[in-house]
Amino acid sequence: MTIAVGDKIPSVELAVMSANGPQSVTTDELFAGKKVVLFALPGAFTPTCSAAHLPGYVVHHEAIREKGVDTIACLSVNDAFVMDAWGKAQNVDDNILMLADGSGNFTEAVGMSLDLTARHMGVRSDRYSMIVEDGVVTQINREAPGKFEVSGADVILTQL
Repeated sequence: MTIAVGDKIPSVELAVMSANGPQSVTTDELFAGKKVVLFALPGAFTPTCSAAHLPGYVVHHEAIREKGVDTIACLSVNDAFVMDAWGKAQNVDDNILMLADGSGNFTEAVGMSLDLTARHMGVRSDRYSMIVEDGVVTQINREAPGKFEVSGADVILTQL
């Protein structure tokens, strides 16, 4: 079942890179009592993700934060090392939290898996964005396959 507006974010463990290496973080810690913009994409260093999706949030992070957002998070079915390297390559600094869903547990729990095995990429995340307030989804924007039209920072700004 795909997550929808009004649903609570499932309790899942993700990873982020810290000074001491990968560190576990739960969705409960990430979303409780906060307004979060989460956007997810098929993979770090892939064409649309690197050329448009993540860069849009890098450019607009201040405007998003000014709308009362506590955290902007980017999620992909990659490991914490890859997410950290990609974040550095994209100059995210501390403006965007790079979340690693290495085993795809969150992606599967929210019903956003994308099977790209035919393209030698395995099971990844669909491209989407959502606004989450205190752990409850208030807005979700899921892309049609192969598209990048509704999950970008410019759309999120109009929804905040």
